[in-house]
Amino acid sequence: MKSLNFLKENGVDVDKSLELFGDSTTYNETIGELLVGIHTKINQLIKFMKERDLANYAITVHSMKSDARYFGFTTLGDMAYEHEMKSKAGDYSYIASHINDLIQETNKAILLIQEYMKDDNNSEQNEKTTDTNSIEQYTQKTILVVDDSNIIRNFVKRIFSEKYNVGTAENGEEAINIIKANLNNNYIETILLDLNMPKVDGFAVLDFMRENKLFHKMPVSIISGDSSKETIDKAFTYDIVDMLEKPFNDNSVKMVIEKTLIYKEMNKEQ
Repeated sequence: MKSLNFLKENGVDVDKSLELFGDSTTYNETIGELLVGIHTKINQLIKFMKERDLANYAITVHSMKSDARYFGFTTLGDMAYEHEMKSKAGDYSYIASHINDLIQETNKAILLIQEYMKDDNNSEQNEKTTDTNSIEQYTQKTILVVDDSNIIRNFVKRIFSEKYNVGTAENGEEAINIIKANLNNNYIETILLDLNMPKVDGFAVLDFMRENKLFHKMPVSIISGDSSKETIDKAFTYDIVDMLEKPFNDNSVKMVIEKTLIYKEMNKEQ
């Protein structure tokens, strides 16, 4: 693996990214996940564009935007953000005429990461192995992280794995199945939930928890890249503990977890 200066010399805002990851070791351990993630997402975007599925296009490009910005790929992140806004506005003409620019910028990032990592050919296999999630009944205190970004899931896992088991789900459907499997135990200490996900979104998870009166048993805090007033207001119509805007760092997510755990303890005493 090359020096971080290689990335800086090629326009990557590594210093900004290290504010999130804390150190170069964590950055280097995680960048392979970005390589796999953006490669997968650009193929999904091409598919959604051809199908004129702008709803899923917006969700996927939003995730690409976040991942790119986490690692300092500002140009790709900004370009993905523009596609996100246009797809949410239903501007198919813009998407169709500019997707090649997004593909080219994505391929540029892929080649740069590959050159930085050089001979690390195990990234895709490692990502698949790490991110495989089976529905299980937990037997120890667990933080459940629900987010379509494997980078976010693994970032939180690295922060808390020494103290808690960290379960993961990449969409709302998977999260609901995990919650159902653990209804008869008390091991899910807290849930960190993204709202903007494919298949089944975070609001569907909140609806399920409201219907089953689970917010005291499994308190929820939101982690989301959508900071619009409409989204925030809607989120707080549910009995959530807090809402953390992406991108966040290890200190901010620790504070939210601690606040959510205190909420659970307080409700145990009632």
